[in-house]
Amino acid sequence: MTSRQRWTLVATIIGSGAVFLDGTIVNAALPRIGRELPATFVGVLEGQTYVISGYLAVLAAFLILAGALSDHYGRRRVYAIGLAGFAITSGLCGLAPTLEVLVLARLLQGAAGALMVPGALSIITQTFPGPQRGRAFGLWTSATSALALVGPLLGGLLVDTIGWRVAFLINVPILAVALAITVRHIAESRDDSARRFDWLGAVVAALAVGGLSFGVIRGGEHEWQDPIAWASIVVGLTALIAFPFLMARRPDPLVPLGLFRSRTFTTINLMTFFVWGGLYVMLSYLSITLQGALGYTALAAGLSVIPFSICLITLSPRIGTLAGRVGARRFLTLGPVLMTAGLLWFTRLPETSPAWHAAVETPASLIPPPTFFIDVLPAVLLVGLGVANTVAPLTNTLMGSIPERFSGLGSAINNAISRVGQPLLGALIFVAVSGTFYAALAILAPDLDTTSAAVRSGFPPLNPPRVAATPDQIEAAAHASIAAFHQAMAVAAGLVAIGGVVAWYGLREPARQPTQEAVTT
Repeated sequence: MTSRQRWTLVATIIGSGAVFLDGTIVNAALPRIGRELPATFVGVLEGQTYVISGYLAVLAAFLILAGALSDHYGRRRVYAIGLAGFAITSGLCGLAPTLEVLVLARLLQGAAGALMVPGALSIITQTFPGPQRGRAFGLWTSATSALALVGPLLGGLLVDTIGWRVAFLINVPILAVALAITVRHIAESRDDSARRFDWLGAVVAALAVGGLSFGVIRGGEHEWQDPIAWASIVVGLTALIAFPFLMARRPDPLVPLGLFRSRTFTTINLMTFFVWGGLYVMLSYLSITLQGALGYTALAAGLSVIPFSICLITLSPRIGTLAGRVGARRFLTLGPVLMTAGLLWFTRLPETSPAWHAAVETPASLIPPPTFFIDVLPAVLLVGLGVANTVAPLTNTLMGSIPERFSGLGSAINNAISRVGQPLLGALIFVAVSGTFYAALAILAPDLDTTSAAVRSGFPPLNPPRVAATPDQIEAAAHASIAAFHQAMAVAAGLVAIGGVVAWYGLREPARQPTQEAVTT
């Protein structure tokens, strides 16, 4: 690896890591933000929601635009603008005098983050040739996963010892270093054949991705009773349906439809939709199930998923290198198989667990109970091994399936599919899981009015002990939660398995397709 390649990895890891961290580290700061920042135009709870969901929705909305901009105007230039913008908006977040200012700064921060996410992968694609690229993506995956692992812990530590503002301000010096490295060491690259930029297509793409993302996130947070969420989804769906027809008529389309004539590119994106959707369901429900139904402390629940991250951190570089040499098809099939096995293992989580009773008696316990090593750890390890076999080969195959002049756009499309598919599938599954939870609760606790607003707000699926109730009713809710969790994991296993089938039948050996596949507009 040359000096330029090493510095390129450092700069792209820092930028990507900052974007990923700000999707999680801010969660630890939300309670203090709500207590300390005055709010005039928005309610505290609504403002806190926008601090997270607004950031994620804007990030998703601008991904395709950002990817196309990087190919058109220069990948290093757009990435550097993203780094500078993210640093400036992080400073604005950290200095925000009111909740409304913080929400606005977070929306701008999401737009700046969008400039970095596809840019990082396209820069790696341009910098690392052939088999080296697989190892580079493995190292990138490993490092960003490590940052994601320490993010919540670091956020909690910073918020508790210094204050919530430092969760944002810490980005400024780190991103300044990344910006200096980018300007000094990363070579510029762009699509020299590009003509006019398709701004109309960019607006429609932003409406499609952003509308769906925001609508699904807000709908889930308001139990699908919010008209703004439904209006946003309608706008997103309308734009999504119109988008391919618009692209077919544009002389210089933002997204050439010929990209999807690449069998590998289409397969990888379809696989991403199903596999990442299944993982989103698992990660969404596992922690609250361990805490709400089985009595784990927050720390114990957090420690329970560390083996997942360790697998990803330690194995991704090796698997990325190997997949780059022998082809990715077998890894992209084995990975979902292992993930499916792990998710199905979760469906055997006992509905009556000594862990719950032990935690009620000793709620200060900081470590998982003994049953963790039978009920949880094998599943976490299987899923972790599956993800480690999937991420780097998937990224390398994606970036190798299209001409390099579209590397920013290709990465952005895949990221957009992931960010829309995850909450969309999660929302659909949540509706089914909610029905299972309340149906089981009605049977196990017939004296509890499961239609009342108090119970609905106090007993959200998989997190029962929030409302004043008798011990028997709380335990019944724990049992109902485990039943709902079983259903969620079974559906997640099915989604991941579909992703594996798509990879097996959609990819061909060698999985690394030539980068000169014809792309017509």
